[in-house]
Amino acid sequence: MPGIPRFRHGAGRLCLDFVRTLRHRGRPEVEEELPDIGALSAWVREFGPVHADPVMADGEVQFPAVDGGAAIVDAQKLREAAYHLIEGSRGQTGAPPCPKARELINLAAARPVPAPQLDAAGGLSWWADEPVAATLSLVARDALDLVGTDAIHRVRNCADPTCRALFYDGSRPGSRRWCSMDACGNRAKKATLRARS
Repeated sequence: MPGIPRFRHGAGRLCLDFVRTLRHRGRPEVEEELPDIGALSAWVREFGPVHADPVMADGEVQFPAVDGGAAIVDAQKLREAAYHLIEGSRGQTGAPPCPKARELINLAAARPVPAPQLDAAGGLSWWADEPVAATLSLVARDALDLVGTDAIHRVRNCADPTCRALFYDGSRPGSRRWCSMDACGNRAKKATLRARS
């Protein structure tokens, strides 16, 4: 159905929303949400600022000028590099941030990002020659900003043991526990109510 998001939103940072496209990381029920170029293009349309017109290719909707196989491999590598860089910066891996992850993110961040443009009616839109690469450059820049500032100390794991997704806690007291109150938080509240009954 149009208008219904395909991917989970609300991690509080673009790079964390991107990292969450590998669900149940490290568990037997791991789920890849970006298995092909169609899924990656859908993620870019949902999270990126570029509203380029997608085209049909081999029955899939995608942005023009995208090599599907290479783009999905690069996107998955970037996602995993972002995850390892963030976890290493949080001290969660017991090791400093991985140099290979840092290098890959630096390279992605150096690519051109979407550019703003004003139309004749005064409306603002965004444009890029390569919307997928440009949006992933925004993801990489956000990851660098996150790990390079005190914001990294506000990254949390969801308290739901079946989720554990990363999110940015922007609450004033810094006490947010759930990646999403609508999903994980409500499940926890229902479980608590059932236990009391």
